Amino acid sequence: MKLVISFALPLLFGVLFQQFYSFVDTAIVGRYLGAEKLAAVGATGSVNFLVIGLCLGLCSGFSIPIAQAFGAKDEGEVRRNVWHAVVLSGGMSLLFALAATLLCRPMLRLMNTPEEILNDSARYISIIFAAIPCCVLYNMASGIMRSLGDSRTPVLFLVMASLINIALDLFLIIACGMDVAGAAVATAVSQLLSGIGCVIVMIRKFPILRLRKEDRQLSLNRAKHMLGIGLPMGLQFSITAIGSVMVQWSVNGLGVNAVAAISAATKISAFFASVFDALASTMATFAGQNIGARKLERVNQGLKAAAVLGTGYCLTALGIVLLFVRPMLSLFVDSAAAPEVMEMAARFLRINASFYIPLLFVNIVRLCIQGMGYTRVAMIAGMFEMVARTVVAVLVVPALGFTGACLANPAAWIMADVFLIPCYIRIMRGLQGRLLPGTPEYHGAEKKHAQLLRFRKAA
Repeated sequence: MKLVISFALPLLFGVLFQQFYSFVDTAIVGRYLGAEKLAAVGATGSVNFLVIGLCLGLCSGFSIPIAQAFGAKDEGEVRRNVWHAVVLSGGMSLLFALAATLLCRPMLRLMNTPEEILNDSARYISIIFAAIPCCVLYNMASGIMRSLGDSRTPVLFLVMASLINIALDLFLIIACGMDVAGAAVATAVSQLLSGIGCVIVMIRKFPILRLRKEDRQLSLNRAKHMLGIGLPMGLQFSITAIGSVMVQWSVNGLGVNAVAAISAATKISAFFASVFDALASTMATFAGQNIGARKLERVNQGLKAAAVLGTGYCLTALGIVLLFVRPMLSLFVDSAAAPEVMEMAARFLRINASFYIPLLFVNIVRLCIQGMGYTRVAMIAGMFEMVARTVVAVLVVPALGFTGACLANPAAWIMADVFLIPCYIRIMRGLQGRLLPGTPEYHGAEKKHAQLLRFRKAA
């Protein structure tokens, strides 16, 4: 419990600050530019998650072999994995940036984005997509440092980026009159600066990462192995996002007020979900290192600790939402000018907060499984989420209207848990025979592991 808390707290501060400057983005747009501009930014949320989620999933996946090699105390393997992660993430981020920027407007049209906000939405998201390499730079560098046990340094640069982002928001939107484009430029610049800072400190702080000539030799087999872990994680985000796109499509059909309401409520919900993100990232690294060190029971202990901490937090968060939902939403929405938006946003937030415990288990169980190397299982869980959201979007929203849209996330979380929890139990039972001392399978695995280490040293 103590170790999980000590590792998760810096991650929590990092996620909170990441949400904080996104929070400020939305608040400045909503309060200074109005509900229509807020809807324009909010309408891009699901397509943003579709593309950016793919990139972030790749970064998380590439970090897993690094954490496992570090847990196994194989420094050469750590360096080679880091080099391949840098090359792969850099090349793919440029490719994604080009494709997404060219296709952003057609994607918004397919999502039934209202015409009155389409141009603003396209202007905002095209800048965000063009800056994908900046986003990947920070997330890849911070993922590498977390794999090596340092969860604090990325937070310091994220705090710096948050402050820069807020200052740029105020300057570009209010002083320069750049409208929603100012919010996008501020986000891109802050991500770039935090990524550069992380890279500089990472190189200086970790001598293990000082690459030698032989470490820079690209291996097709290693690249395939890392893509085999990273792509399923990225696709898991994107598959999940397809369901969100379907929900956004159905909400867009309900009008600008519904889009603005979900935009405001989602920002507050994401702020509360920061704890789940921190615990999930903790479990990914914790499970990866302990699987690398062959300490299987500690994986169970870590997951139990995260579950206890998270459940207590879920109940506290629900109480806060029920008591203070309207004052929190007033940061984004003027209740006197837009009373319907306020009522709808409050309804969305109350319903979603009632299902935070299922969301907790989706996060910690999925990332624990990913940390152990079973990334395809997590991708299948994303498919369950996609199916649940799609069913709600196509069948429930037309029948119940906005209340149906409020049920999309809870349905997805429950469906994912129904799949993930039995999978985790089955995986652990399978690993016990292969990793626990005293079993024939363990001794066979030990022999193969020793042979692999001798082969790597000889190579």
